[in-house]
Amino acid sequence: MNRATTAILAGAAVVLALALVFLSGGTRTGARKFDEEPTVRLMVDETGRTQELSMEEYIMGVVGGEMGRLPAEDGGARDWPREAYAAQAILARSFALNFLDEQGRVNISTDVLEAQAYRPENITPAIREAVERTRGQVMVHNGSFVKAWFHSYSGGHTATAKEGLNYQEEEPGFVQAVELPENEYVPDEHRVWTASIPLSEVSEAVVELADVGQVSDVEILERGPSGRATTIRVTGSRGSGEVHAADLRVALDPERMKSTLLDALDVQGGNLVMRGRGFGHGVGLSQWDAYKMAEEGKSAEEILRTFFRDIEIQKVWD
Repeated sequence: MNRATTAILAGAAVVLALALVFLSGGTRTGARKFDEEPTVRLMVDETGRTQELSMEEYIMGVVGGEMGRLPAEDGGARDWPREAYAAQAILARSFALNFLDEQGRVNISTDVLEAQAYRPENITPAIREAVERTRGQVMVHNGSFVKAWFHSYSGGHTATAKEGLNYQEEEPGFVQAVELPENEYVPDEHRVWTASIPLSEVSEAVVELADVGQVSDVEILERGPSGRATTIRVTGSRGSGEVHAADLRVALDPERMKSTLLDALDVQGGNLVMRGRGFGHGVGLSQWDAYKMAEEGKSAEEILRTFFRDIEIQKVWD
């Protein structure tokens, strides 16, 4: 979730059935129309407290948390393009409605490893306008709300859910891996990055994935459709094991291992050294590519259709 954000990081923890539970109880596929705006019961991860708020108020805070504002050349802050905010708002509603309970209320956490960031202090007039303009709009695929994953930057190619998230169910029909053009707006630290992690830390981090003892070697065995590493062999004092690169990224810290779109992965002088491109799991909307599209005049719907296939944008409350 742009920490993404974006955003966002490991949505595998929130793999839920794409089914909608109605107020009357029972389950049926099909995006329902709401008589009124749903209520959100928000579990605040930092304090452990729960608060209730309207869905649109929640979405403003999510856009503030997942996009917020960007640094400006004068040392201040600047907004993202309006259509990028609008696309994020539609996406955030779609994601949130997967948490709908039998009373028509959304139960959701501020933990970004489980759901979406929430930062109401970051709401700006531009964010408020984008949320109000897209009020009630969601993405629907085959009658169900889309599990609308997103990440900070694709590195030039988005990923399938199995590839980027180690998604355990059948590949969702709305996810597509797409190649994207060069993006001049991406910060240099997300375009190409390097990381060096001591093998002692790697050994501690992977013990739940592959208990191989003191790690001495790490190598990529397989890559997915976008070129991202998928299967990685870890060798240590007690043997070797295979782990999914998406799980390794979460274990090592997704802020350090920014993506699994790796150009190099080597052991050097007692450290695991990696070089890669992009920031985030790579599935769904790429925020910095949405930035570029919005700057080029694309609408929020056009942006979303770039990253998700066979979707409809529907208004489900007024």
